Amino acid sequence: MATKSKTKEEVRQEQVETSVSKFEQFYNDYKKILWGVLIGVIVIWLAILGYQRFIYQPKCAEAQEQTFPAENNFQQGNYELALNGDGNVLGFAEIIDTYGTKSGKAVYAYAGICELRLGNYENAVSYLKKYNGKEPILAARVLACLGDAYVGLENYDEAVAAYKKAVAKADNAYAAAYLVKEGLVLEKLGKKAEALDCYKTVKDKYPQSIEAYDIDRYISAVEE
Repeated sequence: MATKSKTKEEVRQEQVETSVSKFEQFYNDYKKILWGVLIGVIVIWLAILGYQRFIYQPKCAEAQEQTFPAENNFQQGNYELALNGDGNVLGFAEIIDTYGTKSGKAVYAYAGICELRLGNYENAVSYLKKYNGKEPILAARVLACLGDAYVGLENYDEAVAAYKKAVAKADNAYAAAYLVKEGLVLEKLGKKAEALDCYKTVKDKYPQSIEAYDIDRYISAVEE
């Protein structure tokens, strides 16, 4: 007696049943492990959520509150007080030690500029190099201040490199000041042609900048 051939639907149904059977077998064999992994993932997720809500976010708020007096002292030019505090309010150095960047990445910029203004150039370099914020104007200023710190250390090659990065990052009127600084350091290195390029860029590209009003004097000095 001939065997009746199976329809496509019957074949598909058997394939589905086979797949379900294999899954059930797999689940029965490994259900303890599967549930253990699932519970572990849930526990980790709850731990992360709890840390963010009950530890990290309150610490960030606390850090920002502690930063306000230091920022105010910085704006008033009290760099020693802004950096180290006075026992009643924290300075940027202690804020960094206590909170890291929970008050914002700018704390490294503030601390570095304070050290620069106080003439502590190595400390300034250390702080400024740790700033990795994305805001272009502040990022460019930090690079320029890094260049100033290298000048203070008489590391002129590094200073030029920092000023170049500041110019590329700024790409606005502030770039004129950074170009002049770069040019002056290049002159110290005896690279008058490169210095002249910096000054001419100020004259041609940033004619409305403050630096452009006096740039002809720099150009004439180099061309002599």
